Amino acid sequence: MQRLQWGAVLFIVWLGLTNSVQIQELLAGLALSAAIVWIAIPASEEKRPWSLFGLLAYLPVFLKNLVLSNIDVAGRVLNPRLPINPGIVKVRTNLTRPYQRLMLANSITLTPGTITLEMDGEDMYIHWIDVRSSQPELAGQSIKDEMEAAISRI
Repeated sequence: MQRLQWGAVLFIVWLGLTNSVQIQELLAGLALSAAIVWIAIPASEEKRPWSLFGLLAYLPVFLKNLVLSNIDVAGRVLNPRLPINPGIVKVRTNLTRPYQRLMLANSITLTPGTITLEMDGEDMYIHWIDVRSSQPELAGQSIKDEMEAAISRI
């Protein structure tokens, strides 16, 4: 019942903020309220395997890496003299849960200049626009360390 009450409160807040009773606004409000309640409030007393606050704390880390990667790739496009040294690197992750590894692989792929090609247990094969090191430990530090640490707290 707690989920239903929170959903109703969120929907009422939505109505107050949009000040509209058009069908598309009502449907959007219902969908958004349901999504927030589903994410934030567990269905039972069982604890979720992930932390909502850890996920919210991860977003700034991901956004920072996203912006820096965009700037790096844009600089390489606008200045052809900047080196491009593409290659595939094998990076080992310390994440233990499958959803954490998937989140790291997707985050790496979403940042320009890198794409996760394959995941094999603890190893990820990543195509990198500027391979600075072929050693897995050093490449891993450059590509994944900050995001991996933040994902491990989720």
